[in-house]
Amino acid sequence: MKKKILDIIKKKNKSKIVSLTAYSKNIASIIDKFCDIILVGDSLGSVLYNYKSTREVTLNTMIEHSKSVRMGIKKSLMIVDMPHNTYRNSKEALKNAKFIMKKTKCDGVKLEGGKKIIQYVKTLVKNNIPVMGHIGVLPQSDKTFKFKGKKKSEKENIIRDAKLLEEAGAFSIVLECIETSLAKQVTKSINIPTIGIGASNNCDGQILVFDDLIGLNPIKVRFVKKYSNIKKEISKAVSKYSSEVKARKFPSKKYSY
Repeated sequence: MKKKILDIIKKKNKSKIVSLTAYSKNIASIIDKFCDIILVGDSLGSVLYNYKSTREVTLNTMIEHSKSVRMGIKKSLMIVDMPHNTYRNSKEALKNAKFIMKKTKCDGVKLEGGKKIIQYVKTLVKNNIPVMGHIGVLPQSDKTFKFKGKKKSEKENIIRDAKLLEEAGAFSIVLECIETSLAKQVTKSINIPTIGIGASNNCDGQILVFDDLIGLNPIKVRFVKKYSNIKKEISKAVSKYSSEVKARKFPSKKYSY
């Protein structure tokens, strides 16, 4: 059965929310049976295109990948990242969010930020566009990657932003790379689910970049656990193919018309 926004909200304090990124139909069709939420993340900029930051990802790129992912999903909630410079004001945010929803048939969009984007979130929600928030480390705007929440001012701002996003109508919030006790405090302070990435198991759910999880991406980050070494398996398969072609074993009669 296809999941709905309300299904995700009801998981708060009951069962953990499982989320992963996907950028194509093939991957989406594999992870769909295990996930509650599949995010078409702008992380595809670095994962697939080798961009230096997610700020280089365009709206059209997000839409094309999201259309592919949509074809592979039967039950998971599909959320699409709104890329950098596509929600600089309420009018722009609404126009682009509507465009994303129309073109991709997604279930909602994700915006990064707190107090500065609250009015944009309110505008989208008012127009029946579900919004997932994202606070803590913000790849679209932070110049350096640094865990947040150790300073008193950071803690206060993150807690404030979480509450503001909830009040604005966001149905969930991604907490990226914030201190363990702060993740727990934020999660307890709001009535909508928190989804962590590098934010401890105190959150209501977790999300990882799929390519990191399977060991395809060489990234080495403390909060990423590699559950497989698919890069090694791919290498073995290609090596065998290469050897068989050179030895004239492939294609054999079985694989010829």
